Amino acid sequence: MDLMQAVTDVQAPAFEALEPRLYLEDDVLKAEQRLIFERTWQLIGHVSALPRPGSYTTGFAGSQPVLVVRDALHGLRAYRNVCRHRASCLLTGSGQCKGAIRCRYHGWTYRFDGTLIGVPEGLQFGERLDKTALGLLPVRVEELCGLLFVNLDPDAAPLADMTGDLPKRLERYRIAELEPFAPGGGYQPANWKVVAENYLEGYHIPIAHPGLMRMLDYKHYDTELHEHYVWIEAPMRAKPSSNRLERLYAQLVTPMPGLAEEDRCTWRYVFIYPNTTIDLYPDHVNTWQMLPEGIGRTRDVFAGYRSPRSGPRTRAVQWINQRLNTLVLKEDIDLVRGVQLGLRARGYRCGPLSRREHAVGWFADRIRADLEQD
Repeated sequence: MDLMQAVTDVQAPAFEALEPRLYLEDDVLKAEQRLIFERTWQLIGHVSALPRPGSYTTGFAGSQPVLVVRDALHGLRAYRNVCRHRASCLLTGSGQCKGAIRCRYHGWTYRFDGTLIGVPEGLQFGERLDKTALGLLPVRVEELCGLLFVNLDPDAAPLADMTGDLPKRLERYRIAELEPFAPGGGYQPANWKVVAENYLEGYHIPIAHPGLMRMLDYKHYDTELHEHYVWIEAPMRAKPSSNRLERLYAQLVTPMPGLAEEDRCTWRYVFIYPNTTIDLYPDHVNTWQMLPEGIGRTRDVFAGYRSPRSGPRTRAVQWINQRLNTLVLKEDIDLVRGVQLGLRARGYRCGPLSRREHAVGWFADRIRADLEQD
């Protein structure tokens, strides 16, 4: 019996939540950077950012800056985003290199294959300058259905091997063909694991998210656990919402190209361990990367992707969707703030987890297993 079958059985396994100190101690965050973020596949962007040779995009794997570039043969290359001379970040944002990667600080220049080819006033370095030993530091890169992921660990299992049937499940959304819109970001006043756990369970929806409760069929909100990812199905209610915007969304939404009519009434959520989410709506796709910025602060990196053929009606639906989910985010920010404060209470230990929170237990088990590698 695989993990997904086990957790959907009536006798679901008794998962245990993380102990409070794991959300509060600086040493834990340092260990997470080494043992989790530098050993797992981290979302870096979308293939649309790399349309031609020399196109690049940048981001972070935990605290580590990285860049991805399209090489002369249209392949993907990834590196730590640092010049080998004096540690300047080589590139920022996304854009187009003119034939090579050139450091904006002192002009050291690298081919797209990472080779150092140019050093201004190279004779001033004398024999100490060995270009063959000063190439860019490589990082692994893979594409998952149009989304780009990097991994700092040269020995990590391939992303394709870890995600199992997920690419097949994502296929109908045609993410590689979508175009970016509505990028965003911000901060949440809580440890990144509190933010992740809040995403992973729907148990709080009836209490904390009245809008979602009006829109979604909570009784059929279903969570599947797999070894490296969680899949959540959230069907919409047949009964129209009493809220005008929510009701308008349900009336106007139409499936994107590739989706069937059955997809029109279902929101789906994917959580790829440890900190990437893919929200699959009938009208667009949204991604979210959760990055720790200290024990009690998480940086959010959001991106939206929609069909290039989205007409005025669909764009209006997407605007409504974004508006509704912005409200949900505000509600969640208030929730995780309260949890982070409560974790400081002396004598607190987490109570039992319900079956609706088994993904929180799954996440806790993964965190514990990774930290035990230290």
